Amino acid sequence: MKKVYLDNASTTAMRPEVIQEMIKTMTDDFGNPSSTHSFGRNAKTIIELSRKNIAKYLNCSAQEIIFLSGGTEANNWILRSAVEDLKVERIITSKTEHHAVLYTVLALQSDYNTQVDYVKINSDGSIDLTHLSNLLSDEKKTLVSLMHVNNETGTILDIERVGVICKQYNALFHSDTVQSVGKTEIDLQKISPDFIVASAHKFHGPKGIGFAFVRKNSGLQPLLFGGEQEKGLRAGTEAVHQIAGMAKALSLSYENLEIEREYIFELKNYLIKQLGIHFPDFRIAGKKDDFYNIINIILPFSEDKTSMLLFSLDMKGIAVSRGSACQSGSIKPSHVLKEMLSETDLKLPNLRISFSHYNNQEDIDWLIESLKTI
Repeated sequence: MKKVYLDNASTTAMRPEVIQEMIKTMTDDFGNPSSTHSFGRNAKTIIELSRKNIAKYLNCSAQEIIFLSGGTEANNWILRSAVEDLKVERIITSKTEHHAVLYTVLALQSDYNTQVDYVKINSDGSIDLTHLSNLLSDEKKTLVSLMHVNNETGTILDIERVGVICKQYNALFHSDTVQSVGKTEIDLQKISPDFIVASAHKFHGPKGIGFAFVRKNSGLQPLLFGGEQEKGLRAGTEAVHQIAGMAKALSLSYENLEIEREYIFELKNYLIKQLGIHFPDFRIAGKKDDFYNIINIILPFSEDKTSMLLFSLDMKGIAVSRGSACQSGSIKPSHVLKEMLSETDLKLPNLRISFSHYNNQEDIDWLIESLKTI
């Protein structure tokens, strides 16, 4: 049976070069990087070269890159420390953020009575920047947390503009950049977030490893206690092979970015064209020109198709995801789409389709044919 993977916003296949880099590191450089002997020093060198390489692509200092397990840990650490240690009294975020941010914010609201304000969302999923400015007129110490690229719709935040607004009102700015790091240029001298986060498995690297960018002299304190790894900010023996794999994956992603982005953009346009031919009443949740590798479509099918849509496609070897998840036997709308769509549209079947350079037009043709049978 033909296998088609169109769920790259969820995770990506590792590049073969990344796997080879990790095997080499596990085989040759297995020492504890905190050890002072040659085995440890070799491992430590790999970590620091990886840190320097990542910083180069983001145009920041290597000392501002902190390795940890991924976006969830990074988001939790930054938000919690901002409240506990930087004495942030209020967090401004949106209801379309990843749950790693939303649930952390709710916990901080409960534990510390942190004020939480939600910026308005436009019908296309974008942030209402005028409303953001109005919210920031309050003089309380504030952190703004808004994601760069939405993981369900591909909606793009004007991260540079938000950085300017936050500076204007002396607010800290944290952005979940899990969906954008490795897939688009990020120049941390041009944009001005105080904190961003990334997960290697989103850009063809290994799972279980990521990093945070933390501007110098931020004042953040550790979430975990133990050793003095990562400048005392993240205790625990570093996973050298995963760090090496992540750095390799990021290098390859940026070295091939222009070619692969153009290729994926053409695939997305091909899908839109084919959907228009075979399902002329389909609609896009968001905008056509949202992020190039993600599209969320609303299908002109009857409501009864919603619950079985993913299962039917999976039976045909197609991996996609849906903005609605089946929980306890009932279809619950995606928290992201709930902010954008009408009650009628929320009941219709929708699919999030996300591409990588490993996809091709034949994958899309098979998806279209499979949808026609449904």
